[in-house]
Amino acid sequence: MAKIKKGDLVIVISGRDKGKEGRVLEVLTETQRVVVEGVQRVTKHVKAGQTARGTRTGGIETVEAPIHISNVMLVDPETKKGTRVGYRSEEVERDGRTKTVRVRVAKRSGKDI
Repeated sequence: MAKIKKGDLVIVISGRDKGKEGRVLEVLTETQRVVVEGVQRVTKHVKAGQTARGTRTGGIETVEAPIHISNVMLVDPETKKGTRVGYRSEEVERDGRTKTVRVRVAKRSGKDI
C-alpha cells in the first residue's frame, strides 16, 4: 500500500530533480511510481494530426514522466520539510456504531495529514 496519495505535496529526495516540490497528479500502484507536477519533465514527440475543427496537432511537447515512489517524500504541513508517514487508529462513532479509522500522521511533527 502506497503511503503517498493523489493530491499530496511531495519533495524529490534523489535524482536529477532533487529538491523540487510538487503535487502528486497520479499514483501508479502496479509499478510503484508517481507522477509529480513539474518534476521529471521529458520531451515527447507527438505525431501530427487534426482535430474536428481542422486545426493541426502534434509537435514536441514536454510532459511529466513517472518517478519511483522511493525517490519522493511527503512534505510536513507544519515544518515544510520532508517527513515519513505513520498511521494512528481512531475510534469514530457514527449512527451509534463505533468504527476504527486509520489516520495518516507526519512522523516529524506528529500532525495529521
